[in-house]
Amino acid sequence: MHSIFLLCDFVAIVFVAKPGKISYCKTYLSYMKKYLFLILIAAIGLSAFQKKKKRTPAPPPVPACVQKLIKKFSAEEVQNPPRSIYSYTYKGKTVYYVTPPCCDFFSDLYDSNCNLIGHPDGGITGKGDMSMPDFNTAKKNEKLIWKDSRK
Repeated sequence: MHSIFLLCDFVAIVFVAKPGKISYCKTYLSYMKKYLFLILIAAIGLSAFQKKKKRTPAPPPVPACVQKLIKKFSAEEVQNPPRSIYSYTYKGKTVYYVTPPCCDFFSDLYDSNCNLIGHPDGGITGKGDMSMPDFNTAKKNEKLIWKDSRK
């Protein structure tokens, strides 16, 4: 209780300039309570209008085996067109599509463990090994993982 009176004396000295006048301090504190209440209500009201950020899940990390492919391709000489690796969702799973090094070569499609699933396109016919004829129509969520930017 004594600390409240000391606080009131301090407020009275600093703000009201009439030390020892507790009644001025009490009046000042009652005004401050009103203002603090209004500030609190305003802060709550403004926070209600803040736009909520939609959280997007972090992209899955690139598997180590795909990182090894990137390292391998970076050590080779530049291809024309440049090599690229894309990730897709195919039949509910994440797959990695590696563009062919040139011309009539097959492209490669790997699962998330870098097991070769097949060759969806490329080759002499341009239709790959024909093991997944629906790949180009069924693939979703294309994301460029890596592209050889060397000249």
